[in-house]
Amino acid sequence: MSHSDARPLAEPGEMTRMAALVVATAFIFNFIMRGFADAFMVFVLPLETEFGWTRSDITTAYSIYLIVTGLMSPLAGMALDRFGPRATYGAGVLFLVAAMRAAASAEALWHVYLSIGVLCGLSASLLGMVPAAALIGRWCDRNMSIAVAIAYSGMGLGILAMAPVAQIMIDAWGWRAAWRALSVGALFALPLLVLLPWRRIGAGRTGVTPRARGVMQAAPASGFSVRAALRTREFWLLAQVFFFTACAVYSITIQAVPYLIENGYAPLDAAFAYGSTGLLSICGMLTAGALAARIGFRVTATISFTGTLIGTLALFSFPLWPGVLPVALWALAFGSCQGARGPIVSTLTARIFAGGSVGAIFGGVYMTMSFGSAAGAWISGALHDVTGGYQAAFIFSIICVAFAAAPFWASRRLASPTQLGASAAARGDPA
Repeated sequence: MSHSDARPLAEPGEMTRMAALVVATAFIFNFIMRGFADAFMVFVLPLETEFGWTRSDITTAYSIYLIVTGLMSPLAGMALDRFGPRATYGAGVLFLVAAMRAAASAEALWHVYLSIGVLCGLSASLLGMVPAAALIGRWCDRNMSIAVAIAYSGMGLGILAMAPVAQIMIDAWGWRAAWRALSVGALFALPLLVLLPWRRIGAGRTGVTPRARGVMQAAPASGFSVRAALRTREFWLLAQVFFFTACAVYSITIQAVPYLIENGYAPLDAAFAYGSTGLLSICGMLTAGALAARIGFRVTATISFTGTLIGTLALFSFPLWPGVLPVALWALAFGSCQGARGPIVSTLTARIFAGGSVGAIFGGVYMTMSFGSAAGAWISGALHDVTGGYQAAFIFSIICVAFAAAPFWASRRLASPTQLGASAAARGDPA
């Protein structure tokens, strides 16, 4: 690859094509990462059946995966700037292949924790939205929110496609062979690592090298620093939204497939229903931004949380009214609202802390979401083991929805965001 790959592109048509290539690349790697990692949901019952492990023991692996993803996400951004996108994505693919292969050979619980928890978490941070958003930001000036939404949609389609595929392979060959097949499938990403013009992709529209860009980004920003943001009420309210939203969502999603199967739903149909929630989350994410601009953040957020609540109650009612209807209502209401809070919180962060280190501040808020996801996944499994059923986990999810929605009604600034003044950087600003 020649040095000219790093030069700025003079022709607008070529810049448009390169921007489209970057978005498509982000979509593909998000598809691979989320599809393969979240296929773990359909492996829960086979692992429980073969080894006799408790539900909470097994779902702890997913909690570890979420925590590792959150903790490593800031480092993934640093790796992108220091080593470039080829090395970053390449390492992510290798971690994913190793994770699937190691999971197929699991004989002890810690093997699952290492493979699905640690290795998948490392892969997700390197293949996910942190490097994708950074690269899209280098190429897309206008319509960036649409480009990011398209990249995010790879996650939803990955869940939709890979959960049923994994279930089919488990039914046909067993869970070990299914994970081995996924490890082979991950290798199909390798041609992208060889063929794509990574140096040009990493340079962006301006042609600035990653090393030079890292030097510029290291310069102190005017306005809010992360430390100053931590002293504001608004930061912690946004963190509350993300943490409890993640708790509410992941206390349901980690249990949904086993719950449906144990109550008489066909395994493949359960996997497809779970996958459809990922696809519908794309609609929620695209719609939330448009609605917030038209009817406000408070009303939009409240509608999304109401949808989550309706979907949760529909799934809860399945043993009383078994059939397609409650499952379809869960997939539609819960799934379409599943991705809605991401655009809302990211936009609020950008507006409230405008002029400061918005990326780093949002990274701090985003990390709380990872912790909330891990907590929800583990707590729901523990409640299942203690109570022998799912009622407590559903009640826990409903309580979390209330805590997640509360900041929009407790703070005027979250309902109608305005930039915090300079004095708030030191003491916080009343909402």
